[in-house]
Amino acid sequence: MEQVEKTIDEKRQGKPLLTEVREGNNKKLFIESYGCQMNMNDSEIVAAILAEQGFNTTGNIEEADLVLVNTCSIREKAEQTVRNRLQKYNHAKKRNPKMKVGVLGCMAERLKAKFLEEEKIVDLVVGPDAYRDLPNLVEEVEAGRDAVNVILSKEETYADVSPVRLNSNGVSAFVSITRGCDNMCTFCVVPFTRGRERSRDPQSIVEEIRSLHDKNFKEVTLLGQNVDSYLWYGGGLKKDFKKASEIAKATAVDFAQLLDMCATEFPKMRFRFSTSNPQDMTLDVIHIMAKHKNICKYIHLPIQSGSNAMLKAMNRLHTREEYLTLVENIYKIIPEMNLSQDMITGFCGETEEDHKDTLDLMEKVKYSFGFMFAYSERPGTLAAKKMIDDIPLDVKKRRLQEVINLQQEHSLFRTQQHVGKIQEVLIEGTSKKSDAHWKGRNTQNTVVVFPKENYKMGDFVNVKIEDCTSTTLRGTAVGYSDNN
Repeated sequence: MEQVEKTIDEKRQGKPLLTEVREGNNKKLFIESYGCQMNMNDSEIVAAILAEQGFNTTGNIEEADLVLVNTCSIREKAEQTVRNRLQKYNHAKKRNPKMKVGVLGCMAERLKAKFLEEEKIVDLVVGPDAYRDLPNLVEEVEAGRDAVNVILSKEETYADVSPVRLNSNGVSAFVSITRGCDNMCTFCVVPFTRGRERSRDPQSIVEEIRSLHDKNFKEVTLLGQNVDSYLWYGGGLKKDFKKASEIAKATAVDFAQLLDMCATEFPKMRFRFSTSNPQDMTLDVIHIMAKHKNICKYIHLPIQSGSNAMLKAMNRLHTREEYLTLVENIYKIIPEMNLSQDMITGFCGETEEDHKDTLDLMEKVKYSFGFMFAYSERPGTLAAKKMIDDIPLDVKKRRLQEVINLQQEHSLFRTQQHVGKIQEVLIEGTSKKSDAHWKGRNTQNTVVVFPKENYKMGDFVNVKIEDCTSTTLRGTAVGYSDNN
């Protein structure tokens, strides 16, 4: 899952705080999210659940009655960031002794009650499947007792919860479609912190999108740890599908069908999705993407390594050759497709030849951008239990820099392909570098910057691309697109 870091702290974000304020709610919630887009969406679910208990969100930590940090465990650095942030909360708590502090998400699930012992300011610890229990847990904390619920669920999808859109630009939003992961990659803690795969009723997904459509949102990203594993057959874990009735199997909805359903129902909205797993992606999905103009031509397709030996050690259930065949077929069906990657350098036992295989695969694919990391051992994973983290840190860092350098070359190659073309861009906000320019993204997920003129947030605009860097396209608007 692509990594992001968000907070509803208005000052830090430099943009207006847009939330649903309920009259009569007299308690204040400050919530901060680290990690992937799923964590962002989970924070919106939490805000909705607590809104029913009298909480409105605030961007001012000093006035908060309850401070929650939604955490990530995917890398050691992410956990350290959260610990450092908790120390800052400590200062706010000293100034406001009535303030309560809680930890949510994957790090809460992994560390459980240890959090209460290690971080003395933490009052409650809540795992990703236990957010419905927050009202009871908050009552426990307000009564002076510590509270913990990190039980994983086989059914929970929060399908009936209408998220409070935190820090929303009013243009784009996340909608979760599946939770958990069945792919036991040896380096990954997610199956242990988010549980097994279960999918959400497609009708509830469509209704949430309809609500966004009615509020004039223009783009939705369908979210899951592995969206390609989406499979609705009436509820339950994906692994139990084989036991389902013949009627349930015959009426089941897979990801390609869901994507087709959403794009058809809302032809004026754009759709993205994340994250995909190469071993589960089918060409049915690619054909649906080709069928609909409003499905963006971009896929985040993590591989982690270009070496078959490393893929096997990571328990990635595909080979390098199978991945490249998938990529080749994607480009055949949609030549303008942009792909991005996740890449880990210095995994257990990685040789220089393995590293060269990664660089070679990158040369063949030429990703538009990527998320690249040196391997860090995560407690509880199979790699931590069974493998030796034997690559020196300086070697990991050198290999990582080589991957980053090559990716920067490929990113520039991809952005240069847009120069001279007219492309549809959805305006998402003001450019960070100039108040006189809008920023948005094209269908390939590349950022585009252009003069504001008379256009406004949420407009679909045709932009003539005139120049680029490795990360950004620059151009001039030539009129509204047909999508408005």
